[in-house]
Amino acid sequence: MVQVSYPGVYIQEKTSGVRTITGVATSIAAFVDAFPRGALDEAVQCLSFADFEREFGGVSRDSPASYGIKQFFQNGGGECWVVRVANGAAAATQPVTDTAGGGGTAMFNITAGRQLRGASVINPGLWGNNVRVDIDYDTFDPTTQFNLSVSEVVTSNGRTATVRSESFRNLTMEEAAPNYALAVVDAGSSIVQLDRTGILTALPTTAPFPRPAATGTLGTAVLSIPASPIQLTVDAGGGARAFTVTYSGTPDLPTLRPLIEAALRGASSSATSDAERALLAGATVRLIGSAATSFRLLVQAGRGGTAYLPNATLTLGGPTAATLTALGLPGGANDQQIALSGGTDGTVPVGATQITGTLASKTGIYALEDVDLVNLLCLPRVAELSPTDMNATYSEATTYMAGRRGFLLIDIPELTATLDAMQTWMSQNDSLRSRDAAVYFPRTFVPDPVNGNRLRSIASSGTVSGLYARTDATRGVWKAPAGTEARLENVQALAYLLTDLQNGTLNPLGVNCLRTFPVYSHICWGARTLEGADQLASEWKYIPIRRLALFIEESLFRGTKWVVFEPNDEPLWAQIRLNVGVFMNGLFRQGAFQGSTPTDAYFVKCDKETTTQADRNLGIVNIEVGFAPLKPAEFVVLTIQQIAGDLQT
Repeated sequence: MVQVSYPGVYIQEKTSGVRTITGVATSIAAFVDAFPRGALDEAVQCLSFADFEREFGGVSRDSPASYGIKQFFQNGGGECWVVRVANGAAAATQPVTDTAGGGGTAMFNITAGRQLRGASVINPGLWGNNVRVDIDYDTFDPTTQFNLSVSEVVTSNGRTATVRSESFRNLTMEEAAPNYALAVVDAGSSIVQLDRTGILTALPTTAPFPRPAATGTLGTAVLSIPASPIQLTVDAGGGARAFTVTYSGTPDLPTLRPLIEAALRGASSSATSDAERALLAGATVRLIGSAATSFRLLVQAGRGGTAYLPNATLTLGGPTAATLTALGLPGGANDQQIALSGGTDGTVPVGATQITGTLASKTGIYALEDVDLVNLLCLPRVAELSPTDMNATYSEATTYMAGRRGFLLIDIPELTATLDAMQTWMSQNDSLRSRDAAVYFPRTFVPDPVNGNRLRSIASSGTVSGLYARTDATRGVWKAPAGTEARLENVQALAYLLTDLQNGTLNPLGVNCLRTFPVYSHICWGARTLEGADQLASEWKYIPIRRLALFIEESLFRGTKWVVFEPNDEPLWAQIRLNVGVFMNGLFRQGAFQGSTPTDAYFVKCDKETTTQADRNLGIVNIEVGFAPLKPAEFVVLTIQQIAGDLQT
């Protein structure tokens, strides 16, 4: 109310009572399986297959779900959540000590991992053994600051290449500083995490130098450099090799750097092994520092060949230690990189225990508890379990998805590849019948990118979930994801070619068939839930009707939360009827319901008949919403008759 106090005009705003109800997404998929990398028992969002490759390593021959995720995106999927499970996997790790100023003081541990939802999580797997860390002191204050670079490498065709890298500069070990190493790296890195678990010593303030630093005062001014030429030696593990640095005048370090690098590489000509030759031939010399902090030279061995080892050393020598100091070169063994080790993938394949997980610890499928909305659940690995484990896992997954107003896509084993085998499988798994689940026959063959694109049999759930997403986007969730438009992309063949009569024996059992038709290629030719067997006579016989109901339920569940604690009387009921009615009318205008008028298509009821005085006394408001669903034209009957010509009498 406006408080009036002086003569004049007052303005007040009044709410219209309209609260828009937004329809929720209908085709967010979830996959649970073992993958080459990724946080364990954590749901990670992937908006493209590239996201999946970055987070979980892409397609892996030991991961059925990885093929399903690829198919999901290729068939029209746009968003999925991926949960990695494992049995006994370990993360690669390595401790870091201060080998310079701290005299071997433990600094921190480096472990393969990343931050997820504000907390550090490990990233187990063999992949972590390919992570390498460089620490250098090319900073403003080399005594307390350091740079940390992280790289992941792969070796292919005799060459080692970096696939991704990160760099963090001017870090310190002072915990209260804004550039505190553990805080900066943990927040910014998607490859490693730093921690001090098991380190009891106090935090040192010196920087951790894995390479000994040169001593003396160095700068851009004329130095006490011996006369040219200078004879130096380098030992890359095969004994000392002599090399000569030749120059004229009294150059500074920036001028000397390329001369020293060229001479150092020339020492590879006397190497006695491929490993030693690779370390020397690819060696580089970097100029680091500044005029304020003094210039120094950083020597790195060649890293491109397969013979390179991160723990390789280059030991430089000269006539005297003073010669190395004058040249700005580190004396002694020049360690190259810190290599993480100890990463393992664990036991492959994973079993029912890992996939199912537990609700209390949010593992397995229950890791999806951290996800706001999931519509479709795909578990391709479960089809490879024993019949008992498969049935138990799918039963628990069905119950879980029903509680979340989601839908489960059930896969069949690879050996279920004939009509008789599918009929037998259905009779053995009648306990899986549910209005919130569907099964498809047969399995599909797709090109295997990790096996020369040879055909591989995969479960159909990933492909079908992508088809669901494509159909939802183009036609709406009320359209059956089947028919001549429902082409299965990237499917080269089906495990069994069904005839019309064979299709007619599976369809009444609630089995959705995948068919091959000329011109149309491989398509989905069924739209029944597992409660869609003719004998059950269920009102939730068809997938689009069930998924439309789930969509309406979830949308209204989220869109009517504002009602809670509102005064429970006719003004509230009128607002409810208005807002829910607008939402339902929007669906009607899109063609989601039967009927030519809104009255024929849906109703929204909320008044004193639905909410009695007893309900109001208990704080309850009852809303009734009904809709007339569009049932798919599953059977098209054509009646053809000859017209007899007129008979003249």
